[in-house]
Amino acid sequence: MRFDIAKSGSGLTYEIRNIVAVANKLKSYGREVVWENIGDPISKGEQIPAWMKEVLIKILEEDLSYGYSPTKGMNETREYLAEKVNRRGKVQISPEDIIFFNGLGDAIARAYSSIRLDARVILPEPTYSTHLLAEVLHASFPPNTYRMNPYSGWCPDIRELELKVKSHHAIVGILVINPDNPTGFVYPEENLRQIVRIAREYDLFLIFDETYQNIVYNGKQTLPLSDIIEDVPGFSMKGISKEFPWPGARCGWIEVYNADKDATFSRYIGAILSQKMSEVCSTTLPQIAIPRIMEHAEYGHYLNERVRHYEKLSNIAYDILRDVPCLIVNRTNGAFYMTAVFNEAVLNNRQTLPIEHDDIRQFIEKLVHDRIEPDKRFVYYLLGATGICVVPLTSFFTALPGFRMTLLDKDEKEFERVVRTIAESVTRYINSAT
Repeated sequence: MRFDIAKSGSGLTYEIRNIVAVANKLKSYGREVVWENIGDPISKGEQIPAWMKEVLIKILEEDLSYGYSPTKGMNETREYLAEKVNRRGKVQISPEDIIFFNGLGDAIARAYSSIRLDARVILPEPTYSTHLLAEVLHASFPPNTYRMNPYSGWCPDIRELELKVKSHHAIVGILVINPDNPTGFVYPEENLRQIVRIAREYDLFLIFDETYQNIVYNGKQTLPLSDIIEDVPGFSMKGISKEFPWPGARCGWIEVYNADKDATFSRYIGAILSQKMSEVCSTTLPQIAIPRIMEHAEYGHYLNERVRHYEKLSNIAYDILRDVPCLIVNRTNGAFYMTAVFNEAVLNNRQTLPIEHDDIRQFIEKLVHDRIEPDKRFVYYLLGATGICVVPLTSFFTALPGFRMTLLDKDEKEFERVVRTIAESVTRYINSAT
C-alpha cells in the first residue's frame, strides 16, 4: 500500500475470544478443553425447550419474518416493550424511544462511536470488554474508571466516581452494568440512586447495560433504570442473548429515557439512529419472537428454573473457592459469572503447573516466555495443565490479578469437579515458587 491504512489500535485485546486460539492449539495436541471463557449457555448444554422452538417455527411460516424490519425495529415489538416500561409507571416512553440492533455488541459500538472524540464515558473497573474496547477506540485514549471493590463484595466506589466526574470535565456519561459482568455484583437501590444523583448534579447522561436484569438470585433485589432515572437523560441496553437464551439471534435494543428533556442528548440519540440507518435494519425474526416468547405461559417458569440453577452453581463455586488461600472470592448474585482475585504479591514469573504432554508444555512455556500479566500466566498454565479455559481478570481493564469463570454447566457434578480442580490448581501454582 502507498501508506499505512490501518487505524491505530488501543493495544487492547478481546481476551474472552482471544484465548480460544490458544485453547484450540491445545486441542490439536489432544487436550480436551473445558470452556469457561464465554457466557454462551448453549455451548454449555442449555437445551431450548420445545415450546420455544414451536413459537419460532410458527414465526418462520409467516412471510413477514423474511423481510426487512423498520429501521428502529418491528413496530409491534417496540409497542410491547414500551408498554412493559409504562406499566411500571416510573417513566413513560413511546415505541419511538426504542431502537433495535444486531446484538448489544452492535448497540455498544454505535453508542460510543456517536460521542464526540473529546467526550468520555466513565466505566466501572473491572468492566466488560465490549464496552471498554468501544469507549477506548472512539477516543484513542485510556478510559476513565471507577473501582468496583472486591473487599466490599464488589460494591462500586461511589465517592471515587463523584470525585472523578467533578474533576474531569470531559466525562459526559456514566456506564453501569447491572447485574455486573464480570463480577456478578447486583446494585442495591441506594447505589443506583446515588449514581442518578451524580448524573443530575453534574449534567451527565446514563448508560445502563441491563442484559442480566432478570437473572438475579441469592435473595438480592435491584431496580431497572426506568424506575430510578426520573428526569435524567439516559438509556438502558437490553437483549435476549442471555435471558432466552438465544445469543446467535444477535438481537438487542436500547430504551431511551428523557430525550425530550435535553436537546444535546436528543441530538446524540439522533446520531446513533443515523448510524443505524446505514445498515437498513436489524434481524427481523428474533424481534417478532420477543413478545410471543415473553408472554408464553411457560416462559416465567422456564426463566425461574434457569435462575435457580445459576444460584445453585454460584453457591457451589463460592463454597469451594472462598477457602483457597490467597484468593478473594465474593458470592455471585446476578448474571452467571464468578470472579476471583489473587491477593497482592502472591504471583510471580517463576510459578508453574505440571504439564505432562511435552508439546503442550513447550507451547505454554513459549507463551509465557516474555513478561505478561501475572494472572494471564496463571490462566495459560491452568489451560495447559487441566484444559480449563478461564479469562484473566486484567483483560477487563483492571490492575487486579484474577480470573473469571462461568456458572453455566448443566451437570452439577461436573461443575463441582471443575471448580475443585481450579481450587487445587491455584494452591499448587502459588506454592510452586514462593
